[in-house]
Amino acid sequence: MFLDFLKPGKPHARWKRPDKFDRNLVVIGAGSAGLVSAYIAAATKAKVTLVEAHKMGGDCLNYGCVPSKALIRSAKLAHQMRHADNYGLTPHQSQVPFADVIARVHRVIAEIEPHDSIERYTSLGVEVMQGYARLIDPWTVEIALNSGETQRLTTRAVIIATGAQPFVPSLPGIEDVGYLTSDTLWEHMKDRTEAPRRLVVLGGGPIGCELAQSFARLGSEVTQPEMAPRILMREDEDASDLVRASLEADGVRVLTRHTALSCGVTDGRKWIEVEHGGETRRIEFDDLIAAVGRAPRLRGFGLEDLGIKVDRVVETNAYLQTLYSNILAAGDVAGPYQFTHTAGHQAWFATVNALFGDIKRFKADYGVIPWATFTDPEVARVGLSEAEAKEQNLPYEVTRYELDDLDRAITDGADRGFVKVLTVPGKDKILGVTIVGEHAGDLIAEFVLAMKHGLGLNKILGTIHIYPTLAEANKMAAGLWGRNHISPRLMALLDRFHAWRRG
Repeated sequence: MFLDFLKPGKPHARWKRPDKFDRNLVVIGAGSAGLVSAYIAAATKAKVTLVEAHKMGGDCLNYGCVPSKALIRSAKLAHQMRHADNYGLTPHQSQVPFADVIARVHRVIAEIEPHDSIERYTSLGVEVMQGYARLIDPWTVEIALNSGETQRLTTRAVIIATGAQPFVPSLPGIEDVGYLTSDTLWEHMKDRTEAPRRLVVLGGGPIGCELAQSFARLGSEVTQPEMAPRILMREDEDASDLVRASLEADGVRVLTRHTALSCGVTDGRKWIEVEHGGETRRIEFDDLIAAVGRAPRLRGFGLEDLGIKVDRVVETNAYLQTLYSNILAAGDVAGPYQFTHTAGHQAWFATVNALFGDIKRFKADYGVIPWATFTDPEVARVGLSEAEAKEQNLPYEVTRYELDDLDRAITDGADRGFVKVLTVPGKDKILGVTIVGEHAGDLIAEFVLAMKHGLGLNKILGTIHIYPTLAEANKMAAGLWGRNHISPRLMALLDRFHAWRRG
């Protein structure tokens, strides 16, 4: 196997390989995957250059995870203040100071920003260059610096970590009415004193649902068209139905099976036309957020010129290598998931394979991938859903524990939701878990650990959980599975045993 690595690869044959290299690794993109790659490379004493054209921290820090969760927290508190009577307090119905909410979002970004800053990564031993990188050949990267200069570096390996950007549907008239995305939303709202009065959030995926609920709680009249039969189509129907009920209770007008046809402006009023059941209608709005998904950034990096296939993502093998073994990809641009945590996970494999692949390579492991949608209630999942198990014709059992039976959920007024565990029939081996409820994204971690290390429900049942906590729901679900699998024969023997002991 080692000798195979010494043979020049066929794709490399038409290029002249440098006699020596300026760098061990060049990383293109400073989002989650790029930052982790650069960090690992520097920590292992490799000479590494990180190239970023825009903002350090990528989408997660500047446009995605961080600002959206800050907005969600403010919106949730506004909702709780409005419904304080649920907690024995006086409801507070005053108008939301929207400018202050958005100002807090930007303060949160600024507070986290140093974690991903040029200064921090420079101190770790990473050379950070601000500009646009393009592959000239498998070992040469040309960087058009933001300062106007151009620099070329030779490198033994390259990691493409260019992330993704919002996908904007090609609706007639959408450019005329103007639209926002998760990337442009935060700057656009910076100077607003009030939340949009009438807001259309186009799309019923995680981003659309989180934004629709948050803006509704902050005072917007929100309409959410989605062409699919339901929102959150990746989740089981019981989970998406519960989230839909919550969104509608907050005032969101959820329009499933509605296909967007066009946009326009009539007498100064903006509208979007949708079709449902063969009938069309127009919905007027003040602002439109396109939240129908994200597309990897694939163009402009020289990949096509080298013959590297790019379709929906950069084509890679199990080791995250492209057509060229020394050019790898990680994060949203590589797929198959678009999560910050999977980007960081892939970055480890890509970096180790880039730097040490001549000695030993590691296949990227997607065996246990969790995710969460941070609506209220949250939806978190790891492993198979019921729908996926059915599609794959896999036999399974379902154990479902309702949160309205959990003491801590009741005390917190957070008793909406459930813990649903799929197991191998007759065994406690976990196939998948869906949690809907308060802090579901945190509660799922125990099941992620269990699945990763092959621990069954009996191990969770045998673990002490603090009372009263929401985490007890996991143990309750395990206990429910245990009660459902007690042997009737054993119970009959125990009954006879105790009768004999009584004399």
